[in-house]
Amino acid sequence: MARVTAAQLAKTQKKISISEFFERNKHILGFDSKTRALLTAVKEGVDNSLDACEEAGILPEIEVKIEDTGAPDEFAVTIGDNGPGIIRNQISNVFGRLLYGSRFHVIRQSRGQQGIGVSAVVMYGQLTTGKAVVIRSKTGEEEPSYRVKLILNTKKNLPEVISRKVILMERPHGTSFTVYLKGRYVRNRKQSIYEYIHSTAIVNPHARFTLTEPDGTVNLFERATDKMPKATVEIKPHPKGLEIGTLLKIAKDSKAYKLTSFFVKEFSRVSYSTARKICAKAEVPETTKPSKLKLEDANRLLAAIETINIMSPPTDCLSPIGEILMKKGLKKEIDAKFIITVTRDPSVFQGTPFQVEAGLVYGGDLPKDKSIVILRFANRVPLLYQQGGCVITKGLEEMDWRQYHLEQRGGRGIPVGPVMVIIHIASTNIPFTSESKEAIANLDVIKTEVQLAVRECARRMRTHIKRRKKLKKMVEKYSIIQKLLPEIARKSSEIVGLPLPDIAKVITNIMNVVVVEDRIVYEKREGPDFINTPGNVQSRLLQFDEEHTPPDRDGSDGREKRTKWTTKSYITVTNYTPKKKSITMYVKIPQCLVTNIIPKPRSQGERVIIWDLKNIGPTASELLCFEIMDLDKGDYDKNEVFFSGTTGEVIGAEKMHF
Repeated sequence: MARVTAAQLAKTQKKISISEFFERNKHILGFDSKTRALLTAVKEGVDNSLDACEEAGILPEIEVKIEDTGAPDEFAVTIGDNGPGIIRNQISNVFGRLLYGSRFHVIRQSRGQQGIGVSAVVMYGQLTTGKAVVIRSKTGEEEPSYRVKLILNTKKNLPEVISRKVILMERPHGTSFTVYLKGRYVRNRKQSIYEYIHSTAIVNPHARFTLTEPDGTVNLFERATDKMPKATVEIKPHPKGLEIGTLLKIAKDSKAYKLTSFFVKEFSRVSYSTARKICAKAEVPETTKPSKLKLEDANRLLAAIETINIMSPPTDCLSPIGEILMKKGLKKEIDAKFIITVTRDPSVFQGTPFQVEAGLVYGGDLPKDKSIVILRFANRVPLLYQQGGCVITKGLEEMDWRQYHLEQRGGRGIPVGPVMVIIHIASTNIPFTSESKEAIANLDVIKTEVQLAVRECARRMRTHIKRRKKLKKMVEKYSIIQKLLPEIARKSSEIVGLPLPDIAKVITNIMNVVVVEDRIVYEKREGPDFINTPGNVQSRLLQFDEEHTPPDRDGSDGREKRTKWTTKSYITVTNYTPKKKSITMYVKIPQCLVTNIIPKPRSQGERVIIWDLKNIGPTASELLCFEIMDLDKGDYDKNEVFFSGTTGEVIGAEKMHF
């Protein structure tokens, strides 16, 4: 066998462009089957549209249309939005160049970040059909609209524009594109385009989606709120969890002249005093120029950083959905009688801030004899594939669901029962297991936060189930007593010839329980002015309406047209025991304007109202009332009630443990 020299081998070595690599390894990006390829194309387009609209402060209106071209397994996918549009010179780079984007170097929450998604869709489309993508974009009402037809040159990772024309667009601004690709459209399964849009609508309640299927069926997913998500703020990297190469790179690129100013200017949560502590602990002079930092010094600095207490990263770079909006999205898309949502406080992994939100749906049409339904989301994007390899699934599998009244063999694995669990993780850098972004890496700190959020939801579900069973038994028991005792008393009085006895005491001896019942009522309030409202409350209401009412399309503020609601809460505490009862009641409230609290509470905080109820007599009741002014109808549908300071059984409230 002839021997090959190093010089001959060198001649065969060539530079590979990133687009050539992904062209041969398209499965990495989520194009490993025709069904998934079609879903991935829609997903990437919708994610880009949502990001663009939110960055511009525009309530998203997104249209997805899938048409069968007539060729075998070939579809035309059109995705359009009402976003800010793309300027003419950037259209070709955005759609025809991999790793080209505006978010990769920005540390804040966003759906897309790598600049691969939509250009990868274009690449897959031309790879499977040979057809170019068609893009239409308009940046303003007075601006021209452009139609660009292009392909991606995979050898050079550059766009090749076939044609560019000025056209008419109906929308005053926005972007749409049509890509032709090989795929397979399915409807009734979890990993379908319909389910993707349905799930996306749950965690993006501010967006309106229209899906037109290949058979012409039009599905409208209406928005549940006009409130935009909280705008995220770009932050600097946090020093905790830095790797040596990253530190050296940042130091080399820094324009700082001293290490102290380098740490303060290039990192978040580092003050000059903290920077001096780091340098002193590492025994590296403060006057060292960062660009001249040696490897040994960098290692000592990293070791020092891990031993010094530095504040967690700021969390204004995150935009969680919020408990109320998450519940509103679930109610809009899912029919169930019990829905609970929880938003955890932010946490940190490897210097990266993240926040976990959980929702739990119980009952309704959910099957009792099948595994619970798990919906996973990352930065408001559904994760439909690779469920078994995701930290969210692993966290749920390791919980003991039997204590929450669900069937689970051996105390491990996915339980069985009429439950849907929704987990949303928001972060500046989601640690996905691959470029297809379908599963989150199994990091312990994320798993712990997921479990804590779900356990809180599950505890409330367990309380709801117990309360419902106890109330049912109590109602049945009380109904029987109310029917039998008066009749027994009447017959007895006739036999012995005495007046009818007072049976209230007998009923309380038999029942021997305190019952707490809550009721929510919604009332309309018309117009922007509230004449009968106290002055200080009135001004706060007007300020809230001004800040939270979005402009109408005609440019007016829309305040006269907006329906406003007052949420009225009534909690009744009834003593069905033979003795007087004193009890302290705690009601958890949302962070909103709460007024007209009756009777006067012991105290009122941002999240809780506390009443001390004294000497409630047998069969007597106390009524607790308050009004919430800042919410829409249905946002607050159930009171979270706790009690302390009494012995015996209390139905309808949970015991407060101190």
